[in-house]
Amino acid sequence: MVRPGASLGTALLAGLLVSVAGAQPGASEMLTSALNKAARYTVRGEASVTVTFPPRDPPTRTAQALPPLKVFPALLTRNFEITLGAPDTVAGRAAQVVTLKPKAGAAAAWRLWIDREWNVPLAYEERGVDGVVARRAELVRADKLQKRAADVAQTLALPPLPGLAQALKKALPGLSLPPGFQAVGVGQRPAGPQVILSDGINVLALVLAQKGVKAAPGVASRRIGGGYVWLVGNLDTPTLQAALNSVKKRDLGPLGTFLPPGDSHP
Repeated sequence: MVRPGASLGTALLAGLLVSVAGAQPGASEMLTSALNKAARYTVRGEASVTVTFPPRDPPTRTAQALPPLKVFPALLTRNFEITLGAPDTVAGRAAQVVTLKPKAGAAAAWRLWIDREWNVPLAYEERGVDGVVARRAELVRADKLQKRAADVAQTLALPPLPGLAQALKKALPGLSLPPGFQAVGVGQRPAGPQVILSDGINVLALVLAQKGVKAAPGVASRRIGGGYVWLVGNLDTPTLQAALNSVKKRDLGPLGTFLPPGDSHP
């Protein structure tokens, strides 16, 4: 609606500005740039870190820097609506809020506070679909920006393992991953080897175990042949269980070249 006294040209200009602001073409680029830099640099000072999922006792601790986030920018931009929020201040420094909302499924949403000068996160927050904070890390004192150790920087910058997604489909035929998630890496738990799944920032662990696991929030388990498969992460249990319900068999052979030595054929 054109306000009384406003010219048509003024109204059209205002509409164009609203359209451009709504599109926010720079949000994705800003986030990608900050996350790429955060793989190489960190802010030293004092941080408060609170984790409520999985439960920890006590849930809050202090650290000298934010715990690093392992992200996959290509998956992130594909699976999330990325928008700019209002400017804010963290640890006395000017920051830009960036919001990440999943395009599909019930994965957690995120907010990151990006330092406007240093171009790295000063804080981040993960909220489940129920709106409850699962994790929050925030600098309360920011002393200096410094380079990460070379081995840490290299680990944070690694892309998804080529061929792993295809190998997982052969290893667990019928597996139906939650929207946006794909296999990106491997690891090891006391129960057995695991395949790490990500939608760009949220992480699930698919554990190939010899024993079952007790039912709990964020945990699904299914017996397949002579072993079990667990799926663990910040999603509701029915969603996790649905991913496993149609798995037909469990064959670690296709994953053999990816899993740690000695774990390919337990």
